[in-house]
Formats: sequence, C-alpha cells, structure tokens
Amino acid sequence: MEGVKEISTDTLRTWLETGKEVSILDIRPIEERTEWFIPGSVYYNAYDKLKAHRPDALQGLHLDKTIPIVTICAGGKTSLIAAEQLIEQGFEAYSLQGGMKGWSLSWNNAKLSFPDFEIIQFRRTGKGCLSYLVASNNEAIIVDASLPLEAYQDVLKKGNLTLKHVIETHIHADHLSRSKQLAESNKATLHLPAPNKVNFDFVPVTGTTVFQIGNISIKAIQTPGHTIESTSYLIDDKVLLTGDTLFINGVGRPDLKANNDEAMQKSKMLYQSLQKLLELDENIIVMPAHTSQPIDFDNTPIQTTIGNVKQTVAMLNLTEEEFVNTILQRIPPTPANYLSIVEKNIKGDFTDINPVDLEAGANRCAVS
Repeated sequence: MEGVKEISTDTLRTWLETGKEVSILDIRPIEERTEWFIPGSVYYNAYDKLKAHRPDALQGLHLDKTIPIVTICAGGKTSLIAAEQLIEQGFEAYSLQGGMKGWSLSWNNAKLSFPDFEIIQFRRTGKGCLSYLVASNNEAIIVDASLPLEAYQDVLKKGNLTLKHVIETHIHADHLSRSKQLAESNKATLHLPAPNKVNFDFVPVTGTTVFQIGNISIKAIQTPGHTIESTSYLIDDKVLLTGDTLFINGVGRPDLKANNDEAMQKSKMLYQSLQKLLELDENIIVMPAHTSQPIDFDNTPIQTTIGNVKQTVAMLNLTEEEFVNTILQRIPPTPANYLSIVEKNIKGDFTDINPVDLEAGANRCAVS
C-alpha cells in the first residue's frame, strides 16, 4: 500500500535485542495468537474489521504515539491495512514483512559460562526451537542446528572458534535440520544417533560415544522414546542436552509416525529413558531442544535442573503403567507438515522449497 513502510524481521529482531522502544500490534484471529506470538506484543481483536477495510477497525486502540508501532498478521498483508490506518491516526507505523510466517526464522541468544567451557543457546523465538554451541579452548561443537547457517557462522567467527563436530539429538519433525549443511560448510564431522535412516553420510553416535572438545568431554546417552534414535548429551558432567526427551515442563511425545501399538511401545521406552536421566546428579542443568512458549529477548538461558524437574513435571513421578496411560491421553495435535519435514530431514536437502512454508506454526513436540 502506498505510504506504508514495511520492516524486515531482521530489523525487528535487532530492535528487540538492543532494547529499542517499540509497540508490536498483533491483529491476527485470536486462535492464531493463542498458538504463537511475538514476546511483548499487544493483541487487538480487529482482524475481521481490517479485512473488510472498515475505517473504525482500530479506533478503540490506545497506544503511545511517541513510540513506533509494528503491525503483524500471518503473512504480512492484513498488517499493511492496519499500519495504514495507524499512520492516518498520527502513529509512526510499520508492517512486519512476511508476518508471523517470516518471523518463524527469528532468533536470539543466551550464554551459560563455566570455568572450562561455555554454552550459547540459540533460541529460535519464532518457532520455539533451541540449538546449542558448546565451546572450550577455541574448539566448538553444535547441537541440533535449526537456524540459517549465518547465525552460527557469525558466533564462530567472533569467538575465533573451530567447529569440530555437528551433532543431532534425533531426526526432527518440526523444523528442517541445518546440521548437514553446517558441517559441510565448516569441514566439520557430522554425527547422528544410531539407528538412523538418512540418505547421506554421517558418523553414528552410540551409547559409548564420547566427544572431546578443548578441555571437556561430552558423553552420549541413548534415550529412545520420542524417536527410536533419540540421544541426550552430558557435557562435562554439568549440563544435559535432552533433545525432545525431557523439557522444562513436560516430556517428548511418542506418537509421531507411529500406530497405536508402536506409540505404546515408544511410551514405555520413553519412561525407561526418563528414569535413566532422573538417576543423574540432581544439580545437573537440563537444556532441551524446544520450548512451548515464545522466547523473550532477555539473554536468560532456558534451563532447569534434574532436581527441579522431579518436582515440577508430575508425569515423572508416575509408575510406568500410569505414565503410558497418561501420555497417550494427552497427545497434542501433530506439528504442521511434520511428515514432509521428516522426509526432507531424511533426504538432507530442502533447496527445492522455501523453509518457512514448511516450518511455520506452533511447536507441538511436548506432552505436559
């Protein structure tokens, strides 16, 4: 629309990272807002009125005219109408280019430091995916890469880090894995948990695999259940990367690509895997591969401890029979396009599609 300026998702991400004052106005239908949103955004129920081009659609809105407004919708079209009306009311308004679909690739980082190593948590706030860079003595390993490669390359370059290994916790169903491409571009070794059915070369991760980077070791712990190959990684006996096995407030779903009998068997596997993790030291920090809420730009790592999850995740205190019955009764809707995403991750190539077309939508990997 003439006179309406669009703002890129990268620009909005930078504004939020640097603490710039901005009002983010979400005008999507309420059911879309409920599934996922931008942290700090304000919701206003005006979607139908805006679609009908009603001039009074935003008349009841009360926002500070001294602060710029970014309007958002699903794909960046209806938000143009909203921005136009706000400009007519005297606001400095912009429409988010690509809407929430484009925002799905946005991220922020948080750091966790120890004497011998540090962990950078890459938080794909537009999707809820968490990936990790572990660095020690100028060497690095990256786990569950879900972002465009430049997000990782920038951190590697600034830290003068050599990427030695790229690893995965399992074959993901809610995002396209960038691990193969990241390993290739850095001449690093790609490791995937066994058994694995991908159509490209990798080094298998087994229950005896130990990675050495810098001054620390990272031990693989096989934790099947969410998927058969699911694996967790214990970093220097201090931090546990749990993939989709154990979350901050829930556990992994066992039903994807499984019939009823298979889902029951995977639920039993998941129970045993969780019991194995709960036997670890209660002070070990737990960092999962996903979160069920949009992630604030607050530089605070998403983490808990083994001791805390025993208290906060009630399902962990059930018997095996109770656990299996409970988890199968609480299965959420499947992730959007998950079969196509798994197919692409097995193939290791998604150059024929636009990633956001497959990846847009809420994160649905947890049962709580």
